[in-house]
Amino acid sequence: MTFTQERTIADQVRLDFPILHQEVNGKPLVYFDNAATSQKPLFVLDTLRDYYEQYNANVHRGVHTLSAKATEAYEAARDKVTAFVNAASRQEIVFTRNATEAINLVAYSWGMNNLQPGDEIILSVMEHHSNIVPWQFVTAKTGAVLKFVELTPEETLDLEHFQKLLSDKTKLVSVVHVSNTLGCINPVAEICTLAHKYGAKVLIDACQSVPHMPVDVQQIGCDWLVASGHKMCAPTGIGILYGKLELLQAMPPFLGGGEMIAEVFLDHSTYADL
Repeated sequence: MTFTQERTIADQVRLDFPILHQEVNGKPLVYFDNAATSQKPLFVLDTLRDYYEQYNANVHRGVHTLSAKATEAYEAARDKVTAFVNAASRQEIVFTRNATEAINLVAYSWGMNNLQPGDEIILSVMEHHSNIVPWQFVTAKTGAVLKFVELTPEETLDLEHFQKLLSDKTKLVSVVHVSNTLGCINPVAEICTLAHKYGAKVLIDACQSVPHMPVDVQQIGCDWLVASGHKMCAPTGIGILYGKLELLQAMPPFLGGGEMIAEVFLDHSTYADL
C-alpha cells in the first residue's frame, strides 16, 4: 500500500501498535487474545518512556520538583478513572496491581472482618478463579458458606435461580459483568437491586466489560467494582478497585507501609529504650 492510498480503520489502528508490526509464521501478526491481555498502543508506551526519562520519582513521598510532577500525574490518572466509571468521588478509586489484588483486598479487609459462621456468599459458576479462590479462603477462616448461581440452557446467568438463593443469610454477591469464557453480559444493575433488598453487598468483576462498553458504577449501584488495566491497553501491573466511600472508610488496611506515610504514627513509649 502506498501513502497515496486511503488507509482503512484497521490499518490506522495497527499502525498504533508496534507489536503488530511483525510476521509470525510468515504472515502479519493478528492478535485475538485481548480477553487475557491487550497490546499497548504508542501513546501508552510513549507516556511510560516520558515518565522514566523526565520525572521518575516517588509519588506522595517527596517535595522536590520531580516528585511533585509524578504525584500530579498520578492523581490526574485517578481523576480520569473517577470520571471513566462515574464514581461519586475520587476517593472511591483505589489503585491496585490488578483486579485479583482488588478482589483480595475486599475479601481480606471487608470479608474477614464482617462475615460470620453461616453467612452466605453468592457467586456464579461462570466466575474467573480470581473471583472464587479469595472467597474460598474467606469461608475457610470465617465459617461463611459459598453458594453458586447456575446457568440457563442458553448458558447465561440463571436469574431465577439467583433470586431463589437470596435470603437474609446473604451478605455478599460477587459476580462477573461480562464472562471471559461465555461472553454473556450479566444484568448487574438488577443483581444489585435484588441483593440490596436483603442487605447484601455486591462486588462486580468488570475486567471484560470496562474495555468494551460504558460502565457507570452509580447506575449499576454496586458496592465495589474491580478492573485490570492490562486488558484495556494499559501497562501490566495496574488495576482499580472502586468502592463506595463509606465502605472504604470502614475497611481496615489490607497492606501496611508505602503510601500510608501520611498516616504513620509511633507510640514513643514503645521505643523509649531503643
